[in-house]
Amino acid sequence: MTVYFYHTQDTERIVQEWKQGTFPSHFLYGALQLEDYGINVVWHHQKHTYKRLRDMLVATWKVLSCRKSYDVLYATHSLGIEPIILLRALRLYRHPIVVWHHQPIVKAKNPLREALARLFYRGIDHMIFFSDKLIQDSLLSKKADQERMSMVHWGADLDDYDSLKPDGQHPSLFISTGKELRDYETLLQAFQETNLPLTLFVEKKRQSYFEGLLAGKQNIEVHYGNRPIPHDIALLVAQSQCVCICCQESNYTVGLTTVVEALALGLPILCTRNPQMPMNIEAEGCGFWIEPRDVEGWKEKLRYIADNPAEAKAMGKRSRALAEQYYNVEQCGKEVAKILKNTKEKV
Repeated sequence: MTVYFYHTQDTERIVQEWKQGTFPSHFLYGALQLEDYGINVVWHHQKHTYKRLRDMLVATWKVLSCRKSYDVLYATHSLGIEPIILLRALRLYRHPIVVWHHQPIVKAKNPLREALARLFYRGIDHMIFFSDKLIQDSLLSKKADQERMSMVHWGADLDDYDSLKPDGQHPSLFISTGKELRDYETLLQAFQETNLPLTLFVEKKRQSYFEGLLAGKQNIEVHYGNRPIPHDIALLVAQSQCVCICCQESNYTVGLTTVVEALALGLPILCTRNPQMPMNIEAEGCGFWIEPRDVEGWKEKLRYIADNPAEAKAMGKRSRALAEQYYNVEQCGKEVAKILKNTKEKV
């Protein structure tokens, strides 16, 4: 069996950097592990311009031009392959399509868009979600079919994180990374009022904003980056003692990448409560949930971690155990392989 692996990122660069030990393989959604289950992979190579129409046309041509060399189209996102999915819905494209769906399926307010969306979803043979809550929310839509939906444990490349060699110097007790829907105002207010140390990683384009905001704040150290650099960020996280994930409210798994990284590194986690997450970090004993925009809640939990280093270390051990049991790239690859094989058999 052979699958065509479509990614919205540059897979050629990611694979090359993974071979060099500077990019963890979980950003390839288990594709590197598929060979262990007898599945060959045709890699989609495309340097995205982020001009949507052009990227979509290039992706469509690449997927169709080698359609005789694979059995299933496996995609990390539907973005860019919409024409292929519509062709599948019309039965003009014969290969089954398996796609990761990052948000819940919802009903469109516009009747025409809803009708088009129903046609579109008929072109996806199976959808993979990051959590059961995303599936349950999707089932409220008539477009969702539970038999064509699965939750997969998306988790970190443990070998990659185990290979990190921090210099042993903790840049800070607490660290915060990630950029999507982050609630910096709440987080920074909590640290300013507790005066506890924080290492913060943000986008380079926001440097002037944070320099003005944090002028004179000696307890907060900021690092800036132009694009996601997982290896460099992971080195900073590995040298810290607790991960802070302060997010805005959303209907999907905002912050999940940072959570699975913390689990892999065996660190306690403080995170804005998000019911869409696949794991309950508090019930698992890995850390604490904090309500959205709750500065006092953040201050309380920050002080608890700072004042209870033994318990924080125990939380970290439970984090790593959870990663080893469920949230790792090997488990992800195993579950994806099963879905791909079952989907092919049904066609």
